[in-house]
Amino acid sequence: MSLIIDTLRTSTITEELSDAEVDILAGLFEVQEYKDGEAIVQPGDDQPDNLYILAHGDLEVKIKSGAEETTIHVLKPGDLAGIITFVGGAASDISATVSAVGKTKVLSLPRAKFETLVNSHPMIVYRVMRGVTRNVHGIARRMNRESAELTNYIYRSHGRY
Repeated sequence: MSLIIDTLRTSTITEELSDAEVDILAGLFEVQEYKDGEAIVQPGDDQPDNLYILAHGDLEVKIKSGAEETTIHVLKPGDLAGIITFVGGAASDISATVSAVGKTKVLSLPRAKFETLVNSHPMIVYRVMRGVTRNVHGIARRMNRESAELTNYIYRSHGRY
């Protein structure tokens, strides 16, 4: 349980939670281990609607372009994965593969378990979803910055690589 509590404390989803609220939330998570290269989330699979929080190791986010896979980001402990299906998006909306780099441990929270808190602890649900939203905003800001850098590079080099 210590790994779960420690990991939750490094994540954006618990920034607004008290220690007692983190304890309640921690009881809903389970720890999963993955081997090097093993996919946690990938397009085309029947995805569970789990939210994943990286506890130990790294996760590589890759997209496929033609026959090639390109790493677009590396997740570090405390980072989230599986957000799309967790918040109700369709598995068909998933376009990236998230896989383990080395031996990796993640915390897994099934949406159905999380939803059990709606009536008993609505403020926990509200604050966690605010944390998920902050995480998504961080991803959008990073992508906008990277897009601007790429645009500047292309215009300065007149499209030449």
